[in-house]
Amino acid sequence: MHIVVGGIGHESNTFNPALTPIDSFRILRGKELLKEEPARTLLSMGMDVEPAIYNIPFASAVVDRHAYSYLKSEFIREIEKTSEIDGICLTLHGAMVVEGIGCAEIDLLKTIRETIGEDVLISASLDLHGNIPVEMADYVNILTAYRTAPHRDVIETRRKSAKLLVEAIQKGLKPKSVIIRPPVLLPGEYVVTDVEPAASVYRMLEEVDKTPGIMDSSLLVGMAWADVPHAGASVIAVAEDDEYVEEARKKACKVAKAYWDNRMKFRLEVESGSPKECIQTAIDSDKRPFFISDSGDNITAGAAGDVPIMIEELISNKVDDAVVGGIIDRRAINACREAGIGATIKLEIGGKLDQINGYPLEVKGKILNLTENGAVIRVDGIDVILTAERTAFTSPEDFMAYGIDVTRRKIVVVKLGYLFTGLKKVASQSMIALTPGFTNLLIEKLEYRNLRRPMFPLDKDFQWHPSI
Repeated sequence: MHIVVGGIGHESNTFNPALTPIDSFRILRGKELLKEEPARTLLSMGMDVEPAIYNIPFASAVVDRHAYSYLKSEFIREIEKTSEIDGICLTLHGAMVVEGIGCAEIDLLKTIRETIGEDVLISASLDLHGNIPVEMADYVNILTAYRTAPHRDVIETRRKSAKLLVEAIQKGLKPKSVIIRPPVLLPGEYVVTDVEPAASVYRMLEEVDKTPGIMDSSLLVGMAWADVPHAGASVIAVAEDDEYVEEARKKACKVAKAYWDNRMKFRLEVESGSPKECIQTAIDSDKRPFFISDSGDNITAGAAGDVPIMIEELISNKVDDAVVGGIIDRRAINACREAGIGATIKLEIGGKLDQINGYPLEVKGKILNLTENGAVIRVDGIDVILTAERTAFTSPEDFMAYGIDVTRRKIVVVKLGYLFTGLKKVASQSMIALTPGFTNLLIEKLEYRNLRRPMFPLDKDFQWHPSI
């Protein structure tokens, strides 16, 4: 049995006015791709696996059209080179937006179908934060998404996508994915799957999976910082074939209604406040390390990562033991390299990529460390990590790469939303700072022009019921 594996994935923030170029993508090909899931699972099942390409995504701005065309063309060429195809197992994100095209997934999937025809089965794994147009089900037989946020089941989901595809081929099934879209658009920080009400709604999927004729089910929260018509939540149920489509629709509608009914109950996992309020709470707390998320400049959701508002507040509050991870600023790093470790230097940091929500902050500090990818400068007891590339500080090890042990510090600022598992384990206490930026958690302050309306929480005075 011959299975093609690959995909093109990206989480695109449309409020970030930059474009994501081709050199932002790390592309896996050939044997390198065969070492990754879902290829490894397919090989272990005795399948003949044909690698196309897969790019390692990092959330950022809308993808440059030429970059996407390059990736798509190579992907389609690899399919055309394969003489025999029984199935295609894709790894997608679900929130990729391309300059001048819009939804990349629909564009890619439509072209794949035109290339291979209607008879070849396709499965695809998705991120829980994907924005899924209903017509995606016209091109893909099996859609399955992560069920955890923060994500802990990435590998498991990709394996499941492979196994479901093989099962369908071997049994001669023609699966059909049904998509129901409740009009709810919540930032992912409001839907942490271990916390109620999300925990109970996600448990409903386990019951859906037990339904005869239903292969799998998913609930996607969506990507809130994408001003596209199909942004928002989605519930997917995969029917084995046409006979079970209506049952799949009923089950999907039930989960979608539960999500809708709980829309007012979703809350941030931890306390939130203004930057000043969060810093003062951290100063007054006897807990350490005390983590503060600079949520409006969340690099893992496509923000610029160079808004220095939290540094300015830390300085204003005369904090003498803090770490900020980090600020993207190649110009500042170059100045640090010229001055050398131990030198005291005046710099303007940040405010170069996001000039809408931030501005360069002038500081004077001592250079503590220089690494291949950045520098550390101490400003009045505040250690600021400067990075040359987009760098998400999601674990203590990410800080250790710059010589900083966060477990020994008082206040740690990260450009994230919720804390990832590695940081949760060491954080004694944490808060989310409601900062400005391209990932502003107060999405009512963002200007949506293309989003379908009404949409909660932008609109509140309306009713919705899924149509079976």
